[in-house]
Amino acid sequence: MKYAIVLAAGKGTRMQSNIKKVMHPLLNKPMIGHVVDHLEDIDIKETVVVVGHESEGIKDYLQDRVQYATQTEQIGTADAVKKVTQLECKVGSTLVLFGDGALIQSETLESIFEAHNGAELTIVTAVVKNPGRYNRVIRDTQGNVKKIVETSKATALEATSNEINLGVYVFNNELLYKYLPEIDNDMKEELNIIDLVSIMRKNGHSIQAIRVEDESEFMGINDRVELHKANKWLQTRINERHMLGGVSILDMDSVFIGPDVKIEADVTIHPNVHLYGKTTISEGVEILPGSWLENAEIGDHTKIDASKIVNSKIGVHTTVGPYAHIREHSDVKDHVRVGNFVELKTTTLGDHTACAHLSYLGNAKVGKYVNIGCGVVSVNYDGKKKSETIIGDHTFVGSQVGLLAPINIGKEVVVAAGSFIQDDVEDGALAISRPQQVNKKNSGKKYLSEKGKI
Repeated sequence: MKYAIVLAAGKGTRMQSNIKKVMHPLLNKPMIGHVVDHLEDIDIKETVVVVGHESEGIKDYLQDRVQYATQTEQIGTADAVKKVTQLECKVGSTLVLFGDGALIQSETLESIFEAHNGAELTIVTAVVKNPGRYNRVIRDTQGNVKKIVETSKATALEATSNEINLGVYVFNNELLYKYLPEIDNDMKEELNIIDLVSIMRKNGHSIQAIRVEDESEFMGINDRVELHKANKWLQTRINERHMLGGVSILDMDSVFIGPDVKIEADVTIHPNVHLYGKTTISEGVEILPGSWLENAEIGDHTKIDASKIVNSKIGVHTTVGPYAHIREHSDVKDHVRVGNFVELKTTTLGDHTACAHLSYLGNAKVGKYVNIGCGVVSVNYDGKKKSETIIGDHTFVGSQVGLLAPINIGKEVVVAAGSFIQDDVEDGALAISRPQQVNKKNSGKKYLSEKGKI
């Protein structure tokens, strides 16, 4: 059985932020979200996240996807693991990793478990030219792992080791809980889980080390510079994966694609595009510069031009933008034109409908083959509740029309330009609602003169 303990109680003071370190985003998803996603991918039986006393943000985000343990005082990684009482007496293998280990991919975690394969303790290491602040792995003359030492406490000889500990461990769970109590303060400031290496070796247990070729995947994220580096690493990895799958990305450095985005072949993505959440993009789509899509579903051969689409669906052979905003729970059907500076919210546009310029539709259901003129507004909010606007098939709504919801505009209706419509309109009618125009002779000239304009 596989278990996991995620250490996420640290304050992350080097981030210089009121936001918990593990809640800082990588490609628009919190670090802890990446970690838990990867653990779910490899069928971990139970995952316990160790949080600090101010843990609301983490719990609000993860909810019941994991279990929680609380470390109120940050006195070391071993103390954090001790707080995980849920896994005591369990039989199996337990992965221990940090909540900022967001770059460690699912397949990598799976391979670590496979390599562990019933061993007593497996650690992950790498050999680097400049070990820096990383803890050193110390081996005996036979090449067996002897201990791990903190950089600050290493002797001059130990400091020469260029093999570093990457902070990922797999324990025999029974042995983990057997030896945890042997880590005590001993006048030290913190209780460190790396002490289990020397403790278990002293008690005759074997220590297995997996040496990785590229340590980048295990990058620690402690400040915003490292966060930026991690973001670029993940950006490159994801973009390359999509390109190998048949997606054209015209500028790798300026296109950001979240890990959960799905893109079919023959999609073209121009520079300065952001794709996040559960977005799916079908074959033949073109996304032009300046677009932001989040939890969006885009149909075949549709073009998105410099627009924002969030929690909404766009059909096939449809054009959106430039500078359109498709907001929550909107459903734009097939062969539709959504043009410049159009905003939709909780709105459905039927097949072959056009809304080409400077309009707002909220809580609207618009039928097929409808024309929405320039400057049309659904007046859907009275300060307390949202009301619905319904427009039937083959209706023409002229420019500068206000529709006071709740209202039902029938099929094959013409709404005259400049009208403010307050009452339902039956099928086939012409609706006109305009104030009478009054021209007052010479009043304009008088006004301008008084203002010193002429």
